[in-house]
Amino acid sequence: MSWHEDPIDAPHADLAEDAYQAEPVATVAQPRRGNDVYYMGDTGRLPLDARRALCQLLIGPSIDQLRHAKLWPALIRSEAGIRSALSDLFLELVLDRDSGVAFTRQADTEDVDAPVLLRTSPLTFIDSVLLLYLRQQLGEADARGNRAVVADAEMAEALAIYEKNLSTDRAGFNRRVASAVQKMKDNHILTRLGGQEDRHEVSPALKLLFSAEDVSQLSAVYRQLRETPAAEA
Repeated sequence: MSWHEDPIDAPHADLAEDAYQAEPVATVAQPRRGNDVYYMGDTGRLPLDARRALCQLLIGPSIDQLRHAKLWPALIRSEAGIRSALSDLFLELVLDRDSGVAFTRQADTEDVDAPVLLRTSPLTFIDSVLLLYLRQQLGEADARGNRAVVADAEMAEALAIYEKNLSTDRAGFNRRVASAVQKMKDNHILTRLGGQEDRHEVSPALKLLFSAEDVSQLSAVYRQLRETPAAEA
């Protein structure tokens, strides 16, 4: 509130002060909205479980119906409110009910200068080849009605055919493969199966990141790379 001094009203200043002292103004507490207020100054509109789902989306990389059994139904119940909250941050919700997976991505703001909140991780050649392999395994598993599971040895074998495309020795190539696999684990693209150190489940989120058309186009590119003879030393 802004105040100003008016010379005409100055003689009444004492009367106003006496009136203030005679009838002190009571402080009225802001109304609470039942169980929807969780801390002092809370003005949020989402219920507690939906806020937790929203936080998981922002932490990333995704919410999976199987791994997040409590957050998934909260996300579905409060989808509209969560979408609205993400929109305030220039983010959009990508949700696939059939696959049971959801994640956030930067909204296409076109000419609007919007801050980028999501972390990005650059992909190496081996990273992208591994992602394509995992996406293909996911598609094949879906066709059988199964969850996609891959073993460390299978991934290493699938990537070995690209060794000639990199100027490195065998040990160096193996390190690159191990690094790519670890990156998929760190980003929850791969989740280790309980009791099995060398077997991992592929996240259904890959279906949303790579469409069938993307897989077809990338497969053609990498097929050409595989068939290109290695350069002579």
